[in-house]
Amino acid sequence: NMPGEGDLDVAAFSRAVAATGYAGPWSLEIFNDQFRGGSPKIVAKDGYRSLMALADTVRRTEPEVLGDLAPMPAPVAPKGVSFVEFAAGGAEAETLRGILRGLGFQQAGHHLNKQVTLFQQGGVRIVLNEETTGHAATARRVQGTTVCDIGLEMASASDAVARATALGAQAFSQPTGPGELDIPAIRGLGGSVLHFFDAASGLADVWKVEFGVTGPAPVGAGLARIDHIAQTMSYEDMLSWTLFYTTLTGMGKSPMFDVIDPDGLVRSQAIESRDGALRFTLNGAETHRTLAGNFLAETFGASVQHIAMATDDIFATAERLAQTGFQPLPMPENYYNDLDARFGLRAELLARLKAHNILYDRVNGGEFFQLYSRPFAHGMFFEIVERRGGYAGFGAANAPFRIAAQKRLMRGKGIPET
Repeated sequence: NMPGEGDLDVAAFSRAVAATGYAGPWSLEIFNDQFRGGSPKIVAKDGYRSLMALADTVRRTEPEVLGDLAPMPAPVAPKGVSFVEFAAGGAEAETLRGILRGLGFQQAGHHLNKQVTLFQQGGVRIVLNEETTGHAATARRVQGTTVCDIGLEMASASDAVARATALGAQAFSQPTGPGELDIPAIRGLGGSVLHFFDAASGLADVWKVEFGVTGPAPVGAGLARIDHIAQTMSYEDMLSWTLFYTTLTGMGKSPMFDVIDPDGLVRSQAIESRDGALRFTLNGAETHRTLAGNFLAETFGASVQHIAMATDDIFATAERLAQTGFQPLPMPENYYNDLDARFGLRAELLARLKAHNILYDRVNGGEFFQLYSRPFAHGMFFEIVERRGGYAGFGAANAPFRIAAQKRLMRGKGIPET
């Protein structure tokens, strides 16, 4: 692996070497057939990013050794997700509007210059971009309905962009219209864009300035915040994505594990800030037969496949959603038979789970509840979660059941419209 991609403490070793007074060259020699057979451009960019991040780490404890290195800000702590933006148009935009309303979202504002609508409930903002020019329009033409932009709340937006570009990321900008804020952004991986916000700069006022939002956020169905965003990529690209996020933000990564799809394996890894304010799950697909691999093939490399939103009471949320026209992913009887066999749940709890198609997991006393939307737009979907008792995972044990249920809906008759 490149430094920072694996589990060895290369930074500590490098600091020890630097402390001896060594001032010669540093280089990479990676024995990895995947790199040798991969894209030279991607491997070179990853190599640059890994060495620059390593050099920055060493310089912070041994500044005299790498004094000629251009300064960059330290890893910038993430505070959470500000928004997720979808590019959609025509009938697909109407379908997405219906799904969002079914999830309890309300239209909170409309952009002062553009065909862009803000939907919100609690701390969750979903932006629907129907522009016919610009980045979102290009993403939609290539990938269909897709997540084209993610806004991240950071300790410092300017430091985030400065560090990202020092590590080799490309700054992103589009012309600003009358009354619009110039919000710093970079191009992520897989054609994505990341915008950065912070409280001190006034950038967080964009919702008031550009969308006219002045009142409190709608309560809706009780969705309070984004729990995590799941991004899909080819397995060969997983290390690049991991390195991108960890070197920019200092987020930690979990051990990689296998997600069982009825038609193959998907490698998965969670990237998470220490306080859990920002979580990504990275899913590496090795074959188009898996749900993740098919999504990647059908969308020509779109990254975000699903968005998980947290509630503080999933049963109350499910009851509200039953009144809004939300259609949950139907779970089969045998899933709940399996739950009963594994956990011996109270009959009352098992009946409530079954009534609302809610999935359940328990690890070391912590509990996790999951409720899924039906798939749309080549396999995208929403997830609603509740964590109890310090549960830190993502319900991996439920993945085979969830994937099988999704494939049952998608196979033969296509993806349902709503």
